[in-house]
Amino acid sequence: MESASARQGYWARNYVGWPRFSSFHPNIAHRVLAEWEKKGKIKCLVTQNVDRLHHKAGSTKVYELHGTAFNVVCMSCAKMVTRHSFQNYIRKLNPHLSIQSDDIRPDGDVELAKEDVEKFIVPSCTQCGGIMKPYIVFFGDNVPGDRLKSIREDLASSDGLLVLGSSLYVYSGYRFILQAVEAGIKCCAVNIGTTRADKHLEFRISGRCGEILPKIIV
Repeated sequence: MESASARQGYWARNYVGWPRFSSFHPNIAHRVLAEWEKKGKIKCLVTQNVDRLHHKAGSTKVYELHGTAFNVVCMSCAKMVTRHSFQNYIRKLNPHLSIQSDDIRPDGDVELAKEDVEKFIVPSCTQCGGIMKPYIVFFGDNVPGDRLKSIREDLASSDGLLVLGSSLYVYSGYRFILQAVEAGIKCCAVNIGTTRADKHLEFRISGRCGEILPKIIV
């Protein structure tokens, strides 16, 4: 928010990385969870990822704890646009930038040469001219209160909490373990290695979600 050059660097790298990032497909773990929801075994999913893969797999009750990379919001007037439409807007402003890259980072951006970044024109809000930001909870941001409230309400009426593929060392997810423990709701996990919540778990299976979940009969 305070650095025009930081925004220029972010959007230039994200623009080049977006076509590949947005084309990723769900894996077997995403698909298994979608099937469990169809069978009525899952009340809701809470994901710390911003990639929309649970939606692509067919899950419908998904809380995106840290938001989603698939929307962009104006920090002044709160206008929301899809990331795909924003990509087209960027392309019109930067017809000179036709770089493609397969070397993508987990958050969807790529490395670019300094001269490419310096030529990049950062789009502003078409409604008020404000700063546009991915609809993501960045470091230093807070998870919206209404989102937390809805998750807490669903958890309170659940009979179990299953942690998948997370060490829970970030408090935004760990807080729900604490709520479950206080309410007497049983917790378990599938994760490679230890988690912050191990002392609160009924059990933990050490392994990859894609290998474990298909073997579970619900």
